[in-house]
Amino acid sequence: MNNGKTALITGASSGIGQELAQLFARDGFNLVLVARNTEALNQLAGRLWEQHQVESVVITKDLSEEDAAEEVYDQVKERGITVDVLVNDAGAGLYGHFATETDWEREKALIHLNVLATTQMTKLFLKDMVARNEGKILNLASLVSITPMPLMAVYAATKAYVYNFTQSLINELKDTKVTITALLPNATDTQFFNRAGAPDVKVTDHLDDPEMVARDAYKALMKGAHKVIPGGIVNKAYEVMSYVAPQEALAGMMRYNMTPKNDLKPDGSEKSAAWAWGLGIAALALAGVALAVAYSDDKVAERVRNRVHPDNWLPELEGAIRSARELVGNGWGKAREAVS
Repeated sequence: MNNGKTALITGASSGIGQELAQLFARDGFNLVLVARNTEALNQLAGRLWEQHQVESVVITKDLSEEDAAEEVYDQVKERGITVDVLVNDAGAGLYGHFATETDWEREKALIHLNVLATTQMTKLFLKDMVARNEGKILNLASLVSITPMPLMAVYAATKAYVYNFTQSLINELKDTKVTITALLPNATDTQFFNRAGAPDVKVTDHLDDPEMVARDAYKALMKGAHKVIPGGIVNKAYEVMSYVAPQEALAGMMRYNMTPKNDLKPDGSEKSAAWAWGLGIAALALAGVALAVAYSDDKVAERVRNRVHPDNWLPELEGAIRSARELVGNGWGKAREAVS
């Protein structure tokens, strides 16, 4: 049943944005779908009408272009649409050595899309929300918003901006009924790595499901949570690790993850980064896994208060600990070789 409210989603033609559109439509939201691919948006709008009988307005726009965000806002206002929920999902990455391999024009467009468009969309629609004293915003950051990311340095820097920007606005809006949520997913199974020029890097061996990411993000957004890290305890442990591990260790681990699989030497002879990677993984196991349960949104104390049976979460914790032990064993072995 249509609830009379409207959600605007950028980057809606695929990936997390498309999955979020499905969730909003299921709950009766009309939609404003924004992306560059008109055909994909029209197909999505048709499916949402057939499945949920919600109306969708399609706006074809490349948000990396100058004034694109303002043009989207103007089109929405001209149609008399009130945006109750804004989802800033559109974003892009670029792979390669910053000094010698990446193209400045693409990096400039990336910065415009990830930073300027997100900021301007937020400013334009947030002002209206504050005037009504009602509204919600979801900003797509990333787990790499709190870690270095060699070989995708500009991308990580833009996501750090989005995360910091969002947390600052949360404080500014604390006396209103408007909420903003930062979404910090791990690497997700979308077209992101292909489009960034990194289709076969190590991290693509372990990608999260975009449907799961959208589901966790939607739940947190509706609750008005300040941030959400989708997935299980291991993803939450990565966040804890980013606060306790040295930046050099984090950079080494991320460099390993962003290395093409064919460039990884089976004998483990990449000594220069091995010790840093090992320390980073050790931090994940010793600090992250130990603290993540208490640190996560679904805290142990809250689970107990709500009388949720531990069988629902203990298997996940045990699995995470087993995985962490294996990682520490491998990582420490590499670290020891590097030191020797």
